[in-house]
Amino acid sequence: MNSDSDHRDDENIVSSHSVFGAPCWVSLTSRDLPATEDFYAAVLGWQWRTAKLGDHFRIALADGVPVAGIAGVASLWQMAVAWTPYFAVSDADAAASRARERGGTVAVGPLSFPPGRAALLADRHGASFGIWEGALFTDWETWRKAAPAFIRLHTRDAFDAAIFYGEVLEWATEKPGCCEVRYEANEVVLRSEGEVVARITSGALEAAPDPTIRPHWQVHFSVSDVAARVEAAQHHGGTILTQDAHEAVLRDPDGAQFTITSRGER
Repeated sequence: MNSDSDHRDDENIVSSHSVFGAPCWVSLTSRDLPATEDFYAAVLGWQWRTAKLGDHFRIALADGVPVAGIAGVASLWQMAVAWTPYFAVSDADAAASRARERGGTVAVGPLSFPPGRAALLADRHGASFGIWEGALFTDWETWRKAAPAFIRLHTRDAFDAAIFYGEVLEWATEKPGCCEVRYEANEVVLRSEGEVVARITSGALEAAPDPTIRPHWQVHFSVSDVAARVEAAQHHGGTILTQDAHEAVLRDPDGAQFTITSRGER
C-alpha cells in the first residue's frame, strides 16, 4: 500500500483496526512512472506528490483529495501491471494465514512498510487483492468521504467469494465496527458504517458459475463526464474496452484496466 505519512497530524490518523474489513486504498503498479503520471493527469486530472516510501512511489490527488497510489516497481519487482484494492485488517499475518487456509495464495508479504504492514494476496479463484495493517494515510477520512474510488469483484460465484473474503477479512462478525454483507439485486453488497464500499457480482442468481470469467477486482473512479474522459484516454494512448452513457472500461498504455463511472453511480 502506498501510504503517505508526510506532514502527519496524530489527531487525524485512522488505524486499520477501527475500519477492519473495509477497502482502505487502491494502488497501481507501473513499469514507467512518468508515463503513468502523464496519462492519468490527462485523463482524470490528477496531480501528484511523492510518497514517503521513496522515488518509485506517488500519491495521486484529485482537487487536493488523495485518490490512489502509484508504484513504479512492476519491472523492478517483476510484478504484473494492475490496479489493486487494499483492505484494512487488524492483523496482516493472521489474515494472510486465513487466506492460505481457505485456498488463497500469498504472493508478497506480509512486509513492513512503516507505519504498517502489507501483503499482496489472491483469492481461491485467482483475483488479486491487498491487505494493510496499521495507520492509514493522514487524509484517509477525506478519501473515504469523497469516495473517489469504488471496487467491484467480478467472479464466477459471488456467494463462494463472499464466504472467502468474509472469513479472511472478518466481515459480518460480532466484532464492533465490522462490515455488513447483504445480497441485493444479484450482487453481494458490502457496507462499512452504512455506506456501500464494494460489490461482488457473478451474474444472475439462477445462472451457473461461468468458467470463462477471469476473476478480478475492478477499480472504478468517479468522474463528472464519462465521454470527455474516454476521449482523453484515446488521445493519450489508452484503449476503450466497453462504454455506455454512465460508465467505460479502459486500459491505460501500460496495460492496467480500470473503470470510470459517472459521479453518484455506485
